[in-house]
Amino acid sequence: MKAVVMAGGEGTRLRPMTSSMPKPLLPVANRPIMEHVLRLLKRHGLNETVVTVQFLASLVKNYFGDGEELGMELSYANEEKPLGTAGSVKNAEEALKDDAFLVISGDALTDFDLTELINFHKEKGALVTVCLTRVPNPLEFGITIVDEEGKVERFLEKPTWGQVFSDTVNTGIYVMEPEVFDYVEPDVPVDWSGDVFPQLMKEGKPVYGFVAEGYWEDVGTHESYVKAQADVLEGKVDVDIDGFEISPGVWVAEGAEVHPDAVLRGPLYIGDYAKVEAGAEIREHTVVGSNVVVKSGAFLHKAVVHDNVYVGQHSNLRGCVVGKNTDIMRAARIEDGAVIGDECLIGEESIVQGNVRVYPFKTIEAGAFVNTSVIWESRGQAHLFGARGVSGILNVEITPELAVRLAGAYATTLKKGSTVTTARDHSRGARALKRAVISALQTSAIDVRDLENVPLPVARQQTARGSAGGIMIRTTPGVPDSVDIMFFDGQGADLSQGGQRKLDRVFARQEYRRAFPGEIGDLYFPASVFDSYTGSLLRNVDTTGITESGLKVVVDASNGSAGLVLPSLLGKLGVDSLTINPGLDESRPTETADVRRSGLVRLGEIVASARAAFGVRFDPVGERLSLVDEKGRIVEDDRALLVMLDLVAAERRSGRVALPVTTTRIAEQVAAYHGTQVDWTTTSPDDLTRVGREDTTIFGGDGKGGFIVPEFSSVFDGTAAFVRLIGLVARTQLTLSQIDARIPRAHVLKRDLATPWAVKGLVMRRVVEAAGDRFVDTTDGVRVVETDGRWVMVLPDPAEAVTHLWAEGPDDASAQALLDEWSAVVDSAGR
Repeated sequence: MKAVVMAGGEGTRLRPMTSSMPKPLLPVANRPIMEHVLRLLKRHGLNETVVTVQFLASLVKNYFGDGEELGMELSYANEEKPLGTAGSVKNAEEALKDDAFLVISGDALTDFDLTELINFHKEKGALVTVCLTRVPNPLEFGITIVDEEGKVERFLEKPTWGQVFSDTVNTGIYVMEPEVFDYVEPDVPVDWSGDVFPQLMKEGKPVYGFVAEGYWEDVGTHESYVKAQADVLEGKVDVDIDGFEISPGVWVAEGAEVHPDAVLRGPLYIGDYAKVEAGAEIREHTVVGSNVVVKSGAFLHKAVVHDNVYVGQHSNLRGCVVGKNTDIMRAARIEDGAVIGDECLIGEESIVQGNVRVYPFKTIEAGAFVNTSVIWESRGQAHLFGARGVSGILNVEITPELAVRLAGAYATTLKKGSTVTTARDHSRGARALKRAVISALQTSAIDVRDLENVPLPVARQQTARGSAGGIMIRTTPGVPDSVDIMFFDGQGADLSQGGQRKLDRVFARQEYRRAFPGEIGDLYFPASVFDSYTGSLLRNVDTTGITESGLKVVVDASNGSAGLVLPSLLGKLGVDSLTINPGLDESRPTETADVRRSGLVRLGEIVASARAAFGVRFDPVGERLSLVDEKGRIVEDDRALLVMLDLVAAERRSGRVALPVTTTRIAEQVAAYHGTQVDWTTTSPDDLTRVGREDTTIFGGDGKGGFIVPEFSSVFDGTAAFVRLIGLVARTQLTLSQIDARIPRAHVLKRDLATPWAVKGLVMRRVVEAAGDRFVDTTDGVRVVETDGRWVMVLPDPAEAVTHLWAEGPDDASAQALLDEWSAVVDSAGR
């Protein structure tokens, strides 16, 4: 006997899940519903099957093919237009006309004994046997009454409660003889229960009903879809689950990687090659699809997550459905009954309320509160650029495809035939993305100078030597799974706000320039890059007194690209040096705060035992450095800024110093003592760079290990700062601890408060209002100065749903009290 699987319905009640996927392909326990149906047919010997298809037919055909993988023979009958339940089967008449056949829906989950149904049909000599089952709520189904012999007496489609006369309903599973086709008109919409069966009964034909025992769920609504998942996990339906039951009710498929410190409370299912990190919690009735990543701190309960989804840190998913290829970012929350379509982006700390529908290819912005369905709006992000260029999680937010589009947009902002310098850090991800970037630039009529793996300051310096711009790809500092794509202008500095907006517009319009075959850009690799860099550095930075001083220093390259420059630099400096961790380590393209701290402790031990003058530790891309004094004590980054400022100002005795407004006002005292002046800038590195370019600027820094040496470069450069520091220490003949001891202690405290995007403007208005008559500085954010000199600064983050606060007082307690006071102002406005 052959079978017919009806798989042509649009599943409109299940949108947006079925907006881009036919209903029979919706996964239940990580297998399409229709696959469960086909496996049931095979179990009962129905190996030859005709599948009727119409809506998104090619997807069904591509997935199941000829059925060989299932050990079946599948053929397809395609409907050009919807023909109804009977019309679609009539469309396959040619393959079914020789023998009785079974009809079953491709989107209903069941484990009925089909062999028993077929035997009943044969015993009764029926023309049609309708498979029936008993349900508690028959309103959505066709009610059927049968007599003692099983003969159907009455049908009623989708009754009201006043019409309900039975709880026995039609499951849409039938066994039929070929003669039934005589009652179905071809090429017009015809239904079995509404048109054919009443006519058969009117003519007294043998139409029987078989009441089946077992499980049956018509997966027609979001509620029934989620219920079907739970029923499979609970073992209420006899279907195959692909995987291993590692503990009662906890199913894990092949290749899945579940950290021992993840919390699993079954019944649940984790698909093949999924990754669940330590600290994640997955609870009852959750289905995690193939290749899904669940980050630490994420919580999932009764959630159905389709394939290739990224679930970010501390996100919360309850009773929702998430479509394939969707990214759910950090601390996002999706409530009970919500459905997210395929290929969406749910931004950080956003909230999708219960029963909201987000249709495919939509973006929910970070911090958004969504309480109505998102159907037509794109809700695209306003800007590409954050604080570090274009940043995001590798192969989630930042993919090779995105890199190609970004590079194409950047190339379009430049003239044909221009040169762009490209560079990367030593991570594999950056290497792969840079190759995509280079291809896009060349095919946009741009010549490329590729520096390969170099420190970030070297990339900036080389860009400034004749290129129209540059692109550097690096691992996000402190975030190993993220990358930054950094765009430079012709001077090697970060793109200006205007340049960023221009790139934004081209990217949004997707109007990328393409080169004609004869215009494809060239690719070349400049030689002696490091010798060129160190030669220029030593010509521009004062190194007098270093050779005579006999200084000994310890340099920690932290296994990063800074170590590539040191060999050609240290010998020419004439300083006694000990270099540690010089080799590149691809597995550590960045380092967490804890790793960096432990590295500094180790550096301090070596400095003390070697009796060195000081030690420096570079970050992995050579942009920033941290200090250890001659006693092996760590000089904290904010303190190192004051030490460097004191050394520079004491030597120069005039000029201006560029510092962000979040810096302690002790810096003003130090600068004034030596006859120099502070230029307060915003917290943006671009602003520091702008001031660093001015002729009167003698120094700049951000208090986070970033130093500007204006006589060489206007951007942060760890190596240049190191060379300058050696010269200053050699000439002043003071130790770092002596310099540190003569600078007053600062008491600056910082706090971050979560603030929804929608209320950030309101927060800042409330802060200004609360300032009253006190002095208000709006250089960056709002800085409120008390009459006694204490100050607090409130600054909304440009890329995250966060507000930053800094406070300074004469002691920590005073600064803490100020932070508490203004945190209350921010909190009250954010509620």
